[in-house]
Amino acid sequence: MIKQIIKNRKSQKIAVIVDIAPKQKGLAFVMHGLGGFKEQPHIQAFAQAFRKKGYTVILFDATNSIGESHGKLENATMTNYYEDLEDVISWASGQNFYQEPFILCGHSLGAMSAALFAEKNQLKVKALAPISLAVSGKLSEQTPDFKKISKDWKKNGIREWESSSQPGLIKSLKWSHVLDRRKYDLLPGAAKLNMPVLLIVGDWDDVTPLEHQKIFYKKITGKKQLHIIKNAPHTFVAKEQLDEIKKIIKKWIEGI
Repeated sequence: MIKQIIKNRKSQKIAVIVDIAPKQKGLAFVMHGLGGFKEQPHIQAFAQAFRKKGYTVILFDATNSIGESHGKLENATMTNYYEDLEDVISWASGQNFYQEPFILCGHSLGAMSAALFAEKNQLKVKALAPISLAVSGKLSEQTPDFKKISKDWKKNGIREWESSSQPGLIKSLKWSHVLDRRKYDLLPGAAKLNMPVLLIVGDWDDVTPLEHQKIFYKKITGKKQLHIIKNAPHTFVAKEQLDEIKKIIKKWIEGI
């Protein structure tokens, strides 16, 4: 396993981990969601599924998150997460383990970043696994969860909440995140996704709910799957749910 600090286009530090497969069958990038980090149990579960199938796996902490990379979560935007993904892929392209086409996998905002990259670079992406996918800024604002918090968030210019991955850690995020995310919508480009696509969502997800996944799923014209994890929220934590997701991903890889 290689751990390295690279710099993005803004000269900010990004912490990257590369787990090189002994007999590499492929390359996979796995990206965390908003306010996440590469060591989260669900991110590690996704990565483990690819490792088990002989893939070299690249994980990284986006800037403006709570991992080891530069910046503060309060400044996080979809734009900066997506640009970090582009920059990590660009860095990887100069390494010995690099291989095209590769697989992209991400959670929530990381899934949105992965899907956006795939829409823009179809030939580079072998397959796409957007999990708990944020489909568009517009749809995100239609959830009951967002409507509950949006008035005070907009008024105060910032919101605070406790981390589910690190209890006791108070996260904060500026309203400018919402304004930036409004610029993004995966639906118009979904038909460009001609590679295999795997969607996974929990049936208790109130952030990127099942109905949003179904809207995106219908727009995809290529080979596609949609799996629903019972009794699972937006961020998967329970061992049995993580085990189920690993099985789904491994089976999906076999069919690519």
